[in-house]
Amino acid sequence: MRIIAGCARGRRLKTRKGQETRPTADRIKEALFNILASRVVDCSFLDVFAGSGGIGIEALSRGAQSCVFIEKSSLCAKIIKENLSLAGLAERAVMLTMDAAAALTYLCTKAASFNLIFFDPPYFSDELEHALQVAVPLLLPGGLIVVEHHSRDHCWYNADHWTKLREKTYGNTTLSFIVPVAFAADACLPKEEGG
Repeated sequence: MRIIAGCARGRRLKTRKGQETRPTADRIKEALFNILASRVVDCSFLDVFAGSGGIGIEALSRGAQSCVFIEKSSLCAKIIKENLSLAGLAERAVMLTMDAAAALTYLCTKAASFNLIFFDPPYFSDELEHALQVAVPLLLPGGLIVVEHHSRDHCWYNADHWTKLREKTYGNTTLSFIVPVAFAADACLPKEEGG
């Protein structure tokens, strides 16, 4: 896994061995950030189910002001901290080694807020739907939530709660760009840049 662009471009990142984490493939990561484009610069970014931290670290490298990483595995959290150090980005990052819903609830109590929130849970996760609901108060007006999920898994999506602005599928993986229904009138559809 490597950082594709920005101030830490080309740095190789550590990943956890085995099948417990599923780092986002470079082509999907590149497509994601082509769509997010200038939204990333100076944003506050939240990486939920962060794994090895590749998405949040990419956001920091591309100019995000800050990133909070949520990952319940202590081994993965250690790898994220090592990767942040390798990339020289640790000073703009916060690590929460907690269950996703608990960490999101904690951030709500701290009145935290984010422009971009990225969810990459294990495929067919039964935690995702609840975690998304807990995250709603954390999203700033004009903000965006991105969910990376298995292309056949739409159980988490409830049209009464969410408006889907865009969806991109790459084999078994889909990126869904969503906002809470209450935000839909002010949401702008992300358009891919650079390909």
